[in-house]
Amino acid sequence: MAREDLEPLTAINADPEVMRFIGDGSVRTREQTSAGFALMRREWDERGFGAFAVESRETGELAGWVALTVPNFLPEVLPAVEIGWRLGRPFWGRGVATEAAREVLRFGFAEVGLDRIISICHVDHHASARVMTKLGMRQERETVVPSHGQPVRVLAITRGEYAALGTATSP
Repeated sequence: MAREDLEPLTAINADPEVMRFIGDGSVRTREQTSAGFALMRREWDERGFGAFAVESRETGELAGWVALTVPNFLPEVLPAVEIGWRLGRPFWGRGVATEAAREVLRFGFAEVGLDRIISICHVDHHASARVMTKLGMRQERETVVPSHGQPVRVLAITRGEYAALGTATSP
């Protein structure tokens, strides 16, 4: 993600509907977004993976991001790498998250060499759960995030399961 993505990302993070199932459900300020943005950029240097900007093909505007990250907020799943995404509302329901996440999964397995990738979502976040299922992920467990008590689902896919999907997965 580039510096010019900070302002559109701030707008996405300030939308209560976007943030409803993220963390404790609260919106993020510009300062919180900037700190998160800095962390995303640092992860590339430290781990060789991080957040990918997702842009609209039609307009070039920032739709959001898809990222590979270590889910330190849920210690019981560690060691693990999580794929996650956040899109602005105008991009919901259009297959954008699924398409972008497929590319990031490919990157995680083929370029980074990961053996397994998980994804975590609030138990009531049905749209994200559908994306995870479309990606070929299977549910491993339900649990609670220790810092804020929100119930979450943990889904996973291995490199072998991903390879077995081939290119025939539907969007």
